[in-house]
Amino acid sequence: MIKVNLLNSVTDRPKSSVAIVETKISDPRTQTWVLAAAVFSLMAIVMVFDYMTANSDSKKAQAELQKQQQIAQQMAVVNREQADLDKKTKETKARIEAIQKLRATQRGPVAVLSAINERIPQLADFRLESIEQKGEELVIRGDSPNEAAVTQFGRSLEFSSGLFANVNLETQRKNLEAAASSEPSADGANAAPAPKPETVSFTIKCKYSPPQPTSANATAANVPTATTASQIAQR
Repeated sequence: MIKVNLLNSVTDRPKSSVAIVETKISDPRTQTWVLAAAVFSLMAIVMVFDYMTANSDSKKAQAELQKQQQIAQQMAVVNREQADLDKKTKETKARIEAIQKLRATQRGPVAVLSAINERIPQLADFRLESIEQKGEELVIRGDSPNEAAVTQFGRSLEFSSGLFANVNLETQRKNLEAAASSEPSADGANAAPAPKPETVSFTIKCKYSPPQPTSANATAANVPTATTASQIAQR
């Protein structure tokens, strides 16, 4: 006769591993821990991603800052060079304006000296002492041992096609001092002083009317005004 143990029912049999896991998952405490672990894992992932993103943005910002700083330094150098260039340009313009003004003021004296120099007689002792110009009025002073040379000089100024007008010539004879000979004569007495040579001092007053400057003459005034009348008259 077969005996059946009814005490060992199906529910009393050992459970499988899957059943054990299902039982644990269905436990509320286990579900809470799993949920907390998932939340913390997600937060950790988000924090790592945010850190990596922020670090990358920070590196990009630093690189951009360095680039902008380099550009700012280059712009500062360019601005300094531009300022130096502007300063040099202004100085050059000021020099050009000064030269132009100097040339404009040189035209009158240089033209007068050139015109007078062309008319000075070819004599070694003919000398000009001074030339004074006040506006159109011109006063020439000098001396020469030859009175005819002085007259010739006055006529050359008078017949100058209107360049010199209203020529007035005044002359005055002067005796030059002559040193006595220091050598004794044959009889022991000093020799008589040599005769005093004469010179003719002259003063010429006239009106100077310079010709109108042309474009060609406007750029040709490069002679300095330091030339004196005595320098151009020593011939």
